[in-house]
Amino acid sequence: MALAYATSPVNASVRPGTRGLPRSQVAELQRARLIAALIEVVEEDGYALLTVSKVIGRARVSRKTFYDLFSCREDGFLAAFEQAVARMRLLAVEAYAGESSWQEGIRAGLASVLMSMDEEPGLARFCVLEPLAAGPRVLARRAEMLGELAQAVEQGRVTGAGALDPQPLTAEVILGGLLAVLHSRLLAGGEAPLTDVLGPLMSVITLPYLGAGAARRELTKPCKKTSAQNGRSAPERDTDPVKGLGIRLTYRTVRVVMAIAENPGCSNREVSQSAGISDQGQISRLLQRLARLDLIENFGPGQAEGAANAWHLTPRGVRLEKAARPR
Repeated sequence: MALAYATSPVNASVRPGTRGLPRSQVAELQRARLIAALIEVVEEDGYALLTVSKVIGRARVSRKTFYDLFSCREDGFLAAFEQAVARMRLLAVEAYAGESSWQEGIRAGLASVLMSMDEEPGLARFCVLEPLAAGPRVLARRAEMLGELAQAVEQGRVTGAGALDPQPLTAEVILGGLLAVLHSRLLAGGEAPLTDVLGPLMSVITLPYLGAGAARRELTKPCKKTSAQNGRSAPERDTDPVKGLGIRLTYRTVRVVMAIAENPGCSNREVSQSAGISDQGQISRLLQRLARLDLIENFGPGQAEGAANAWHLTPRGVRLEKAARPR
C-alpha cells in the first residue's frame, strides 16, 4: 500500500548561509520554507493564480533561491504535492497495518485520511482539487499514486476468494468515484465532515469483492478514531535538513516557526490560525515538541493559570528560521 516518495535533488549551487551551515542543510531549509509558502499560496489563491513572486514573497527568499531549487512553479508544486500526500499516505498505511483484515484495514486507512482532511480542509483541497490544474508532471504522478492505491484495493479479490470475480478495472473505477465524491464536497465547501461519507464509500469498495451483505454492514459501522486522532501523532518522515538541530523539518514545522517569527507572543490559537492547522490538539502537541527542542519558549501564564500562552522563538529557533534566508 506504500507509495513511492521521491523528491528532487538539492541543487549544489546554493551557498552557505547563516552561521556557516553546510550548503546541503541551507538548501533543505530553503526548500522547506518554499514548499510551506507554496502550499499556503495555493490554499488561498489556487494553482491558476500561483506565481513565483507570491511564493518567494511569502517565504522571504530570493528569486534566485527559488530557481536554484525548482525549475518552475510546476516543479515546486510537485515537490509540495509529494510532501503533503506523503503525510496522508503515512497515516493511511499506519492505520491499515493496525488491522487484521483487508476490509478493516481499508476502512481504517480511509477513515484516517478523511479525518485528516476534516482537520485541514485547505490542505485537503490542495491535494484533491489543485493537481488537476497543475500540469502534466503532476497529473502523471497523481496517476502513479492512484495506480498503487488500486493495487491495495485489489487485495479485496484475495479476501473474497474469487467468489464474485469482479472485472479487472474494478479498483480503478472505485477510486475514480471516490475521488469524484471528495472533489465535489471539497469544491462545494459546507460544514458536513468528510467522515460522513465513510460508510457509503466503504460500501462501494466492498460490494464487488465481498458482496451485498458486507456492503450493507459498512453503512452502519461507526467511524472509529485512529491512533493518530487519539492523541499519538503519526511519525514525521520527511527530510532531515538540519541534523545538528535534531529536528525533522516538515512544511508544518516551518509554518509554525514562521508564524511565531512574524507574530512574537502569539497564543496557541493565533499560531494555529496563522499556520493553517485547525486541530487544537495537533497544534498543542507540535508546540510542545518545538519547545522541548528549544526552538520556541512560552512567556505567557499558560492554561494552568487560566490565560493564553505567549510563544517566542529562542535563539536556536531564530537561527533555524533565518538560516534559509539569503545573506
